[in-house]
Amino acid sequence: MNSIHRKRYVLAKVLHMAISIAIFYLSWLLFRYGALSFRGDIAYRYNYYVCVGYGVILFFFNKTYNAYLLGFSRIRSLAMSQFFAQVFSVGAIYFVVSISWNQLRNPIIFIPMLFVQALIDCFWSYFASMVYYKSNPPKKTILIYRSEIDKRRFGSVMGKPVGRIYKVVEEFEYAGDKFYEVREKLEGFEAVFVAGVKSRCRNGISKYCVENNIPGFFLPHIGDVLMRGATHIQTFSSPVLFFSHKQIEPEYIFVKRLFDFFFALFGIIITSPIMLITAIAIRLYDRGPAIYKQVRLTKDGKEFKIYKFRSMRIDAEKDGVARLSTGDNDDRITPIGRLVRKCRIDEIPQLFNILKGDMSFVGPRPERPEIAEQYYAQFPSFKLRLQVKAGLTGYAQVYGKYSSDPYEKLEFDLLYINDISLATDLRLIFATFSILGKAESTEGIKEGDTTAGEYMNPTSVDEGKVEGED
Repeated sequence: MNSIHRKRYVLAKVLHMAISIAIFYLSWLLFRYGALSFRGDIAYRYNYYVCVGYGVILFFFNKTYNAYLLGFSRIRSLAMSQFFAQVFSVGAIYFVVSISWNQLRNPIIFIPMLFVQALIDCFWSYFASMVYYKSNPPKKTILIYRSEIDKRRFGSVMGKPVGRIYKVVEEFEYAGDKFYEVREKLEGFEAVFVAGVKSRCRNGISKYCVENNIPGFFLPHIGDVLMRGATHIQTFSSPVLFFSHKQIEPEYIFVKRLFDFFFALFGIIITSPIMLITAIAIRLYDRGPAIYKQVRLTKDGKEFKIYKFRSMRIDAEKDGVARLSTGDNDDRITPIGRLVRKCRIDEIPQLFNILKGDMSFVGPRPERPEIAEQYYAQFPSFKLRLQVKAGLTGYAQVYGKYSSDPYEKLEFDLLYINDISLATDLRLIFATFSILGKAESTEGIKEGDTTAGEYMNPTSVDEGKVEGED
């Protein structure tokens, strides 16, 4: 994106933010005064402060939902992200004001405001995307990959709308580590995709991209993700990066536990009618138990029993083999189960696990010991995700999907562990709402498989490639 296009992009974002804040400001005046009242007295300044607060909160949620990620998000996703940001921003302002005023006022005036905002969001997302694509013609791109599995992994990353910006016109399979054998292949291309290439060659490609000011997209190895959490040690005469087993600050653990306890308790109270209706429906369908307990793994490999609403037949694993779901086509799922899984209601009982301390709201998704052992056999580094407590949501749950390769899940989980903080937890909790209802996030594994991903097929890839080692 050149400087002119970048300025237009920034201007478009600022314009959308300004319109959103202006619409909120008018709605706020109607909410507070019952009419559009404009005055210049000191007391009136309170309205300006509220608008500034709304703008700050809206900016946070827009960042959380990647609401302005033109070129990388579908138009529908952009509009939904902006709408989610506005809903939560209005909710946050209403909550704070209600506490400060010590009273609850009817918030119905914000309903038409959000409707108008939704229309503007759709309009902005469509025209901003069209202008973006017109201003950024497809870049001539080369894909360099190590194996067919790596190529397919990047194929899952690419697609609309990214495929409209970067058009792969040449593919090059390379399993060596000599950059000079690859360099001449890069000449004349405007972008580079790299998947699975050995680190020595990959380092050369990354330097080439920086020196020639062309974008490079790299699927990381586990070592790359671990290095993101490294700390610069300044006591040496040479630059030294230090990293080890994740050491989490005790203050963070304490605050997070308080947060988990009180919000899990609040969530149980709020969702109790939903849980009661769901439990009765499951019980009436086949007279089986509404809740099923299953052994899962949390921090340091500790086992615990997870609680979920039963969505499958009572004899779903009568053969004694632990297996993941194959999605909507899985004949083990009951009609009631399909509904509760689609709406994510089956996950609600895990609030009790969070209340007990077995899980947290944010963390790696807990695996079954039997399936985890199969992953460990393929790549032992899968155990690295057990450095923190298991969670209801997280990077893998928000940005991955149910059928994602365990290698990809591990990368997502390590990204979270390296970036662990209360701010990250809050951002992921709010981001979780954006995936509710997305069918791809619950996409099952292939028919006949028991675990997720091609990496679990021992004939398809050797351990060195699975580990990302050279």
